[in-house]
Amino acid sequence: RDWRYLQLARMADSDKKLNSALCIMRRMAPSTIENSLAGLCELAPDLTDDLLNNVDQPLKIESDSKAEKKFICCDYNRDGDSFRSPWSNTYFPPADADALLPSKYLRGLEEDANAIFDVYRKLYFEDGSYSSVYFFSIEGCEDPTKGFGACFLMAASGSLKKGWWDSTHVFQVNKTRNDNYEYKLTSTVMISMVMEDETLGSCDLSGSMNKQKSETKAVKEKGSTSHLINMGTMIENMDHRIRAEIMEIYFSKTRQIIDGMRLSSGARNRQMDNIAASLKAALKASS
Repeated sequence: RDWRYLQLARMADSDKKLNSALCIMRRMAPSTIENSLAGLCELAPDLTDDLLNNVDQPLKIESDSKAEKKFICCDYNRDGDSFRSPWSNTYFPPADADALLPSKYLRGLEEDANAIFDVYRKLYFEDGSYSSVYFFSIEGCEDPTKGFGACFLMAASGSLKKGWWDSTHVFQVNKTRNDNYEYKLTSTVMISMVMEDETLGSCDLSGSMNKQKSETKAVKEKGSTSHLINMGTMIENMDHRIRAEIMEIYFSKTRQIIDGMRLSSGARNRQMDNIAASLKAALKASS
């Protein structure tokens, strides 16, 4: 009993420490998240694996020398220290012979999705942006036609001193009945804008947002077209929703605060005097 009690107490203490660390990371600006994460891992080495698995970090870009294109790294194309390119289906640097590769069916979906998502990238994010899509098998589903996972990544850098937009859309797709599939989407967007000039000084406007959505849609064709249409529609709608909320939360609120700061005390006093004078005039007229 004493041994089990000690084990439970240690687990509870570890969970409390992890929750506290994650709470701290949620309050850190994305522009400094890597330094903040490294500091927490140094303070609590026993939480390193949990923190690395639970904290979203800025996306990294690697080069595919075979296809001569850039691709985005994430946990879904990683095998050890190597990352698989969606363009050539090759690991960089080279991985072991038993490195994971998608099945023929999922690779077909992946190739089509990358071609379509690259067009989406050019339309919405233009130059200075990169996209990658990865399809993978999910646990408990041996037939990929009945269930699979997909990760759509977008990394865009701005023209500011240091600014970027990272979006990650992860799908879990499962067949429900007949030709219907359930699409569970988890989207995470990280945005950072660092502006600096002589008039403004230094300004860091950063934040992150996480949204989830689940829809059941019909797949009438046996090929990949229907799946990609369904997922692409959900991604576009989610991007619009997140972009609108970011505009409202970060930009509109910041503009409101700045507008209030620009009102000097002298102008505020004159404004209050004018209001008082107009009230006195209204009272005198009514009497």
